[in-house]
Amino acid sequence: MRTSLKAWCLVATLALAPCAMAAPSVQVGFSPEGSALQLVLNTLNDARSSIRLMGYAFTSPEVAKALTNAKRRGVDVKVVLDAKGNQNKASQAAMNLLVNAGIPVRTVDKFKIMHDKTIICDSKTTEIGSFNFSRAADRSNSESIVVLREMPAVAETYLAHWQSRWDIGKEWRSSY
Repeated sequence: MRTSLKAWCLVATLALAPCAMAAPSVQVGFSPEGSALQLVLNTLNDARSSIRLMGYAFTSPEVAKALTNAKRRGVDVKVVLDAKGNQNKASQAAMNLLVNAGIPVRTVDKFKIMHDKTIICDSKTTEIGSFNFSRAADRSNSESIVVLREMPAVAETYLAHWQSRWDIGKEWRSSY
């Protein structure tokens, strides 16, 4: 009786497992049409455990708000940005907002430019593309992004790249 119950539980678990796992999916967004920013925000809003963002320009109030909201939800958020691409007042205000919300931010100056624009969420979702986290990218530029959901192997590769940049970054300290 005990063995058959264990066997039945195993069969039931295996039969239900494919239903419980989400299928990989790919989504694309473009700007200035508006779908790029919306997809970035959806990706950040869907995060449950971790967000790792890497970017060149960072001035978007919408992205900053989504990151701080994620932090308030208990998501572990960390950001690494290009140092030279974020020397203007709008970038520094956005970075200060993150740091003041308890989100660690580092800047990297080891390259001519750190031109990555990537988000990795929950070790299984990766957003990549040309889209800077800025108003210009959303409203003025022709940009694109791709979001790869439920693809942990891709996320793992990008996390390693993100970590390599984080490791050489310098801590950003809020000026207020």
